[in-house]
Amino acid sequence: MTIDTLVVALAIEYGEPKITITNNSKPLKAIPAKYKKEHSIVQLQERKQDITRQASRMRLSLEQAMCRGDRFTAEQLQQLCTHPVLAPMLEKLVFIGESAIGYPVEQGRFLKSYDRSITPTGNISLRIAHPYDLLGTNLWHLWQQDCFQTQRQQPFKQVFRELYVLTTTERSDRTVSHRYAGHQVNSRQALALLGQRGWISQPEEGIRRTFHEENLSVWLTFVDGYFSPTEVEGLTLEGVEFTRRGEWKPLELSQVSPLVFSEVMRDLDLVVSVAHQGGVDPEATASTVEMRSALIRETCRLLQISNVKLENSHALIEGHLGSYSVHLGSAGVHRQPGGYLCIVPVHSQHRGRVFLPFADNDPKTAEVISKVLLLAKDREIKDPTILEQILARN
Repeated sequence: MTIDTLVVALAIEYGEPKITITNNSKPLKAIPAKYKKEHSIVQLQERKQDITRQASRMRLSLEQAMCRGDRFTAEQLQQLCTHPVLAPMLEKLVFIGESAIGYPVEQGRFLKSYDRSITPTGNISLRIAHPYDLLGTNLWHLWQQDCFQTQRQQPFKQVFRELYVLTTTERSDRTVSHRYAGHQVNSRQALALLGQRGWISQPEEGIRRTFHEENLSVWLTFVDGYFSPTEVEGLTLEGVEFTRRGEWKPLELSQVSPLVFSEVMRDLDLVVSVAHQGGVDPEATASTVEMRSALIRETCRLLQISNVKLENSHALIEGHLGSYSVHLGSAGVHRQPGGYLCIVPVHSQHRGRVFLPFADNDPKTAEVISKVLLLAKDREIKDPTILEQILARN
């Protein structure tokens, strides 16, 4: 639209709405104050907000489709790939079908693999690949490498999504998982997080989530029973059990869909990490550490950094000024040998400087990677407070 010499336009770039403003052909960063209340400009901004909300709903729907294992015909995928908001999201997700796996290209007519090989979608049935599928190919690490090489930012965590598989102990326990037993959580905060992920709290029954497509319900049990947030400030997790929907007899964990099991454990991992209270260290959950290890490994490979070694839940760094250890869960830094190094993160500075291959930016992951890169090149550190701590121990 044009008002006087001002030209305001709304466009969709890579699936995101963007308003551009020019005045006498000169680009502006913002709409001039005297035009902000113009009816047509207000309508344009409202339209931009509508598209942003629509994109958010689409992103969530695609993630839920992956978790459910929803299938798409080749024709359906090709039709979805014509949508200006949805298409850029689909093109960054790995789809899998019989003898075919890759990113949709050429409006969904082909799938492009990490090695650039092309497979026509033809008439095959496709679904958004879950990390469990990538694990089964034994090529998961190559898909992760490709994400970094192409700077592909996925609409949600897929290739670098945390994966949870049955442990030996869980197979022995058969019907109950005690993976998070003993973790104490703030009841109000925990229920709020679980509620966002489809869990329901009922005072006389407990907390459950139902997977309708799988005809499954999953139940949380607590030490001393379940109490509502009005009755108790904290809850201590005990176990996780699965049943057929509407039934009470626990199923063997080996009978539960690996996708459902992984997503349930991912929910609980988030809860114990965010809503924890008490003395248990929630930052050391195995899947989070594995995900951050993979991100650090690929970052160091691309930047040709060779003085970082990953060992258990730590990144061990042989710098020029000293040796360091960064905990992949808490981001705590220690000098080897020596004490704690205080490196205060400024999370806004990580944005745009640390590439994360998923849209839901994780400040803690960005902090861990930033500290590893900083210490790997400790000769370039300019911050006097950090240098003082390092040099004081030499």
